[in-house]
Amino acid sequence: MNLTVVNLAYLAAAILFILGIKGLSKPKTAVRGNMLSALGMLVAVVVTLFDRSIVSFEYIIAGVLIGSIIGGLMAVKVRMTSMPQMVAILNGFGGGASLAIALAEYYAKTHTSVTELMTASPFGVGALGVIAVVAISLTVLIGAVTLTGSFVAFAKLQELMKKDYGLPGGPIGNGLLLLVGLVAAVALCIDPTNATLIIVIVVVGLLLGLFLVLPIGGADMPVVIALLNSYSGIAAAFAGFILGNTVLIVAGSLVGTSGLILTKIMCVAMNRSLANVLFGKMAGSGEIISADEVYGGKVKSAGAEEVAMMLGTARRVVIVPGFGMAMAQAQHAVRELADVLEAHGCEVEYAIHPVAGRMPGHMNVLLAEAEVPYDKLVEMERINPTFEDTDVAIVIGANDVTNPMAREDKGSPIYGMPILNVDKAKTVIVIKRSLSPGFSGLPNPLFAMDHTYMVYGDGKKAVIDITAHLDLS
Repeated sequence: MNLTVVNLAYLAAAILFILGIKGLSKPKTAVRGNMLSALGMLVAVVVTLFDRSIVSFEYIIAGVLIGSIIGGLMAVKVRMTSMPQMVAILNGFGGGASLAIALAEYYAKTHTSVTELMTASPFGVGALGVIAVVAISLTVLIGAVTLTGSFVAFAKLQELMKKDYGLPGGPIGNGLLLLVGLVAAVALCIDPTNATLIIVIVVVGLLLGLFLVLPIGGADMPVVIALLNSYSGIAAAFAGFILGNTVLIVAGSLVGTSGLILTKIMCVAMNRSLANVLFGKMAGSGEIISADEVYGGKVKSAGAEEVAMMLGTARRVVIVPGFGMAMAQAQHAVRELADVLEAHGCEVEYAIHPVAGRMPGHMNVLLAEAEVPYDKLVEMERINPTFEDTDVAIVIGANDVTNPMAREDKGSPIYGMPILNVDKAKTVIVIKRSLSPGFSGLPNPLFAMDHTYMVYGDGKKAVIDITAHLDLS
């Protein structure tokens, strides 16, 4: 294929990637952004395969068809509540692909006739040879970390793994393990043909991925997923250097940098240190107050009919979705409740916390599935000043992101974490199965406040019952 055509195709793919990521920054344009990115990747893959004559035309068609079928089945079969797990797995596959590319390139280079004759380094002489070895080493290390780390994240999100494990010394142990991997990489630069060193880097990377994510609890998974997504992009960028593929470098760099930016945003939203994220230590260490001390007979419950009466006179209602809404598959019922309220002349908005759920944008995805208008989804910074003018705030399955301890209790492990100021609304309705704590393990003083009413039960059923009574009011 003509080099000019290839470069133009790569440029077009890079532009599509950039436009795609820009589109993903807003719920309203997210679907279009996703389609543009997918189209860019299709162009890049097909042009690369034709350019290098890697496989025949038949294999290209077969690969596209098989991949499309698998992707289509995953899109149809995987429920919205399982999207975090799916994203984690896809991150792992991305890291694994980069790892496989690096190992294949290392094997190919070290088994050439040049190596057998010992007339030159298999990776080239001088700085170029060193850069090639460094690229392979880092791709192997980061790809292996991403592979096992993502699988652990999947297992935790799927609740296949409920206990937290870690190396002795925590971050120090992980730091020492990373140091071993980097020393092996330096040694490989000195002796590129020593296959034992590349094996050491692989093993260290796989173990590091395990022990970075194993100690992290479910509440911190949004940050972990964003970070692993960044790792997969960085590994892909290094793989692009190995293959000399420009578009892979561009795509990997875009994913890597956007993932790091998202990780930083998540860290701020959860009051976490990025350094602690990188070394697998994220939980705070404060004194946990007992639930009896917080609740102590102060909690009031209400039925669907009572809640409907409160909503019947409300002029402004804010709905606060959380992971409980996702588990109950209540997003469609919530949309129907909002429609009824709006039909009665009530203003309804949705308060979206950056880390509500188990991955960035989890609530946006669920509510978009229920066809909630994008302009009704209001970010935390914009919705918080409006709670004082809100007649009723309905919290559905959200816990830690509404906990006032993060704002008021300096001894709390979550102190400093930005939250939705739900407690400032005139009336608060909390729909929850029980008073069980969120992922932080902390009780929520919001549940015991004078203007808060608990509605116990399945989120979907509770919302449907409230809507039914509201229709009759």
